[in-house]
Amino acid sequence: MPVADPLQKCLQEYRRRTPNSRRIHELASRFLPGGNTRSVVYFSPYPFVMKRASGCWIYDVDGNKYLDFVNNYTSSVHGHAHPRIVAAIEEQLEKGWTGAAAMELQHRLAEVICRRFRSMEMIRFCNSGTEATMMAIRAARAYTGKEKIMKMEGGYHGSHPEAEISARPRPELAGIAERPLSLPDGPGIPKSVVKEVLVAPFNNAEAAEKIVKEHGQELAAVIVEPMLGIAGQIPPKEGYLQSLREITEENDVLLIFDEVMTARLAVGGAQEFFRVNPDLTALGKMIGGDLPAGAFGGRREIMELFSPERREFIHHAGTFNGNALAMAAGLETLKLLNASAIDRINAIGEVLAEEVKKIFWEAGIAAQVTGIGSLRHIHFTAEEVVDYRRAMTSNEAASKLLFFSLLNEDVFISPRGMFCISTPMNRKTTEILLEKIEGKIEILKEIVKKGK
Repeated sequence: MPVADPLQKCLQEYRRRTPNSRRIHELASRFLPGGNTRSVVYFSPYPFVMKRASGCWIYDVDGNKYLDFVNNYTSSVHGHAHPRIVAAIEEQLEKGWTGAAAMELQHRLAEVICRRFRSMEMIRFCNSGTEATMMAIRAARAYTGKEKIMKMEGGYHGSHPEAEISARPRPELAGIAERPLSLPDGPGIPKSVVKEVLVAPFNNAEAAEKIVKEHGQELAAVIVEPMLGIAGQIPPKEGYLQSLREITEENDVLLIFDEVMTARLAVGGAQEFFRVNPDLTALGKMIGGDLPAGAFGGRREIMELFSPERREFIHHAGTFNGNALAMAAGLETLKLLNASAIDRINAIGEVLAEEVKKIFWEAGIAAQVTGIGSLRHIHFTAEEVVDYRRAMTSNEAASKLLFFSLLNEDVFISPRGMFCISTPMNRKTTEILLEKIEGKIEILKEIVKKGK
């Protein structure tokens, strides 16, 4: 059977199921480039249009009901419209939600976060993970007096210029694996910014050490996701993060953890899970209860550079920084996300990952499931996925076929293969995913086989 046949059949069925989504997408394209305002939620031929969501389910405008394993790309850790979070938002709505004044909710949530993340002695709120990493980098430059930063190839830190360097490079253009070139991820990024961002391979401590030692006198910070996210939930090798901590300390370089995704792995995030304390941390997604929110923070002497009580300070404005709705929702979200809840969803994720791997292995399909706990990703490759370039060996056609075939049977994972667990899920929920994947094995065999 030709490779294109099963995929085209899936696309035909998807179009049949989603005529209203197609209609709305075509109307939206008149006013929104590509009919969309968030790149990651677009997929061809067009994304379905959500009407409402509740618990671990999403409902579209065509009446389809999807079991949601995307969870707004990990943000909806408690699923959608959790009653206690809704109640917290509604209570605050009656009191108002913004104003050019300080709010008690801000320091209450700040205290909760600082007590959870022991490396964060002080924090500031913003409106997204993108802003959080941008301001963490600004803080590192101000504190050290140096300008260059180092990031990992395939590491995603938002959509500001420094973050859009080598997050999605074409491997054939990116130079040697041990010393990747710094490449802009699209047009509009100044060459001067590209020059200020050094790139290292993830999970290669020796390569990172060489770059840090070579550029230590001009390097302000190393920024890293403790687990590489959009590249496919790639965990760090044992000792890798500890090595980054040691080499940055030895060379007076700050270490920034981007925990926008990984904060859910433990009460104190991935830094608690892996027992490594960074100098600065960027947070987002779940800390605002799935409302627009971000935060960055770390050592007191660094963060005090933002204090307006100083004669010279870093100006950090934002009309909606620390808005009351996000603060109220965030407080309730973190209250619900205690150690017991985290252990539970991590355990579900661990078992589910093993069972998915078993299905592919027994079918003779070369695939692996990376990640830790509640954060997971399917790669259709026989190679061990330890960095961005290994992840790029995954069979893209197989990922696309799995995505659409599951979507047509009311199960929503990400087009790239990511899936995650939310607290409303249970064993019965995950058995649905396993059943649907098992039902797609025969068509997947036409595209990828074990060992190829």
